[in-house]
Amino acid sequence: MNVLLIGSGGREDAVARKIVEKDNLYSVITNENPSIIDLSQEYIKYNENNFNEIIKFSNENKIDIAFVSPDEILNTDLVNILRENHIPVASPSKKAAMIETSKEYMRYIMDKYKIKGNIENKIINNYDSLNKFFNGNDGEYAIKPIGLTGGKGVKVMGLQLKNREEAIDYAKTIINKDGKVLIEKRETGEEFSIQAFSDGKNIVYMPVAQDYKRLYEGDNGPNTGGMGSITDKNLSLPFLSDKTVEDAKKILNDIITSMRKEDNEFKGVIYGQFMATENGVKVIEINSRLADPEGINVLTLLKSNIVDIFLDIYSGTLKNNIKFENKSTVLKYIVPPGYGMEPVETELRIKDNIENNNFKLYYASVSGELTKIKTTKSRSLALIGIADSIYEASDIVESNLKNITGNYYIRHDIGTRNMIENKIKL
Repeated sequence: MNVLLIGSGGREDAVARKIVEKDNLYSVITNENPSIIDLSQEYIKYNENNFNEIIKFSNENKIDIAFVSPDEILNTDLVNILRENHIPVASPSKKAAMIETSKEYMRYIMDKYKIKGNIENKIINNYDSLNKFFNGNDGEYAIKPIGLTGGKGVKVMGLQLKNREEAIDYAKTIINKDGKVLIEKRETGEEFSIQAFSDGKNIVYMPVAQDYKRLYEGDNGPNTGGMGSITDKNLSLPFLSDKTVEDAKKILNDIITSMRKEDNEFKGVIYGQFMATENGVKVIEINSRLADPEGINVLTLLKSNIVDIFLDIYSGTLKNNIKFENKSTVLKYIVPPGYGMEPVETELRIKDNIENNNFKLYYASVSGELTKIKTTKSRSLALIGIADSIYEASDIVESNLKNITGNYYIRHDIGTRNMIENKIKL
């Protein structure tokens, strides 16, 4: 099969490697990712102002199925245009991707169909209503832009926002920029992610994962796109109950069913960011694509042919026979100095042939060669350890850092025994 992949971050490098296990990869890249370029039969640069070039490239290379990966591209008309030109796509339309690109739409779906896990929320579009809301309500709230923020736009009272005045000021900046802001009641608990393949009717779940967004060790500092993530060998997590996981899966299934009732069928990868609270599972957000970094963990474990999955998504024949390896994984992202605040582009060198059955390295927002890369201001390399326990997988990542030289930052605490045992005690 000839498969078109659109996107070129760490998540897309993981998709690319699954594709080339049995099929031919053709790529549309946003940055000159050396791994994806090396794996591709042919590639072109992404041009948001010329989708006809992508159609031409697809036709010339007789593409059998396409997968559009990044959220910002799913928020364009590209998937619709590919479909209109009779190119099969295993990704959601722009309308279906609204489950991620519009938090207002997501909350509307959950409210209309009475899906469990919704959070008390309010959309506010002017200063007067904003001031009245805070004057009339006690407690702490999360302040969220309606649209995409790359994991960095949400600020929470008691965390990134010290008091009500800071919350009001931040909400005003969002209103000034977007015309409205989403205010949600702050929930506390353990966050986790569940990703799933969907053909619009059927849904097949991937291993449960946990993402670490905070920049510094101990889950301190500003939010980022994600500094790392973990999965466990039983495909759940040791600090989550079976009921918590099943409740979250049902929420995802109910969202897929509700979107079909809305004549907005979702075909592709959907994932929920959930929180296990004292009052049950709550939905933090729903996304319309593979997670980054959690998607890299689960793709590393995927045993089934990903192109067959893409074809089943497109044709509406998804089957519950997708297999994952029963291993634990820990991913830690190498990022440029100053990432999350004032990042500085730099160069890194990587020793050749360092991958094996227990260690994988994926290239993200970088360019250059496989052994010598130039970073951007975003995440650079995703390092994954694979083992029988989370702690061992973390140690595998640490033991391979000697093979990467240059000036970079990484969170060492992700997946350590101390971190996991502290979560289990809570």
